[in-house]
Amino acid sequence: MANKLIRGSLIIFIGNIIFRVGGYIYRFLMAMLLGPTMYGVLGLTLPFQGIFQTLAAGGLPPAIAKYVAEYNVVNEEDMARQTIYTALKIMVFLGITLGFLMVFVVAPWLVDNYLHKPIALIPLQIVGLITPFSVIVGAFRGAFQGVYKMEYIIYTRAIEQLGMILFATAFVLIGFSTIGALWGTVLGFALASLSAVYIFKLHMGKYIPEASPDFVFTRKDELKLAGTLIKFSIPVIITAIAEMLIYNICTIVMGKFLSLDSIGFFAAADPISRLPLMISISVSTTILPAASEAFKIKDTVMLQKYVNESYKYSLLFVVPMCIGIALFAVPTLRVFYFTNSAYVAGASALAILSIGMTFYSIFAISTSIVQGIGNPRIPMYILIFGAVVTGILNWVMVPTLGIAGGALATTIACFVMMVPIIYFVFKLTKTKAHKASIFKIIAASFIMGAFALIIPKNTLWLFPGILACIVVYFFALILVKFFTKEDIASLRELSEKVGPLSKVVNKILNFVEKIEFRNS
Repeated sequence: MANKLIRGSLIIFIGNIIFRVGGYIYRFLMAMLLGPTMYGVLGLTLPFQGIFQTLAAGGLPPAIAKYVAEYNVVNEEDMARQTIYTALKIMVFLGITLGFLMVFVVAPWLVDNYLHKPIALIPLQIVGLITPFSVIVGAFRGAFQGVYKMEYIIYTRAIEQLGMILFATAFVLIGFSTIGALWGTVLGFALASLSAVYIFKLHMGKYIPEASPDFVFTRKDELKLAGTLIKFSIPVIITAIAEMLIYNICTIVMGKFLSLDSIGFFAAADPISRLPLMISISVSTTILPAASEAFKIKDTVMLQKYVNESYKYSLLFVVPMCIGIALFAVPTLRVFYFTNSAYVAGASALAILSIGMTFYSIFAISTSIVQGIGNPRIPMYILIFGAVVTGILNWVMVPTLGIAGGALATTIACFVMMVPIIYFVFKLTKTKAHKASIFKIIAASFIMGAFALIIPKNTLWLFPGILACIVVYFFALILVKFFTKEDIASLRELSEKVGPLSKVVNKILNFVEKIEFRNS
């Protein structure tokens, strides 16, 4: 069972990285091909696309995974298959209904009464065509997860993303602009849903066989099962929507108050600001099962060690990354969007958002710890509160400060969410924070930041400047005596797994050890 869990987690982790990189590629291609105005239209549709897809899924994929796994483990394969079919019926109904509403009700209402941007009507209507396909693939992914076939999830995601990127790029190049980009998304999800059905029919029979001849399942039984699935899915969907609003409510508010060009600049900066989250998501993915295991066996010392080390090692990389992105916002945007220098106008938003991602990274890791020790509702309540705060702050700041106001509102909201979740982590785990390590990381990051201020902020100096900052940060960590003997030992053990680089890493560690512990 442990090997199955580790294998599945590793596959999903790799898949998430690939999926995130693919998302960046899609956004960068569309930004360069469409230009700020039409990319602003696309950026305006993306939050509504995500919200409607989440609503259509109804929080049911995790429910499918849970109950399929539970029924399979007690050899009730008929109920496992029925769970998939019942959930699929609910999701298809929701997908078609919400798609219809988006095309004929929501999109026209948004354009006429809120956005006042007629050019966004057809793109928003196309969003409604995505939901039926997205719920089909979502249901089958839940089934794949329930039998630990995580690779099937990756296959469907790869087809979805590859199809989306290829079709969207082709349609935009032909001249269909934002409408073409969204039709590419529709086709990507359509192909993914077809692949999910194909995999289920061809390969899932050995895990969930066909229903036995004597299996009887009445309409009353199905309604009861549907109720069970929906009951489980309600907190899931509330959490998912709240988290989505944290990311996207600023764009929704900007749609009312700002021009499409400004929205395009913000949409170009937003994905770059989230790069540090790849580290925090990696840590949070690992810390959840680790914290859960330590809590289950009541190993308080190990749990507290996990808590402190997760903060320490994530902040070690996240803080300097966020400060670096903030300071090099202008040349970073110039390099990423080298075909259109107009996107540099998003530099202020990028600089502010990157700081906000420091707070959100801590929140993400803290959420995994709290969930791991059996308190999933606490992060849900904080996320709901954070979404409300984000909405209010954006409504106040965007009209006066523009995209910088949206970024500042999001950053403040992330900080407001971070504070209570940290409180609950330390209270529930009875951990005493290793404040010295955190202060040393912040001090070393500020030393690096002070050095970065004197580096010219142009494309020529971007990569040399980043390399120089890494070196300065490394020596700053030595200066503030960050490394402990335990850190050196752990890094030595890790260095054995990096092959040819192990000798170089060991020489660096010898150097650190010689300086840090010369008087001990």
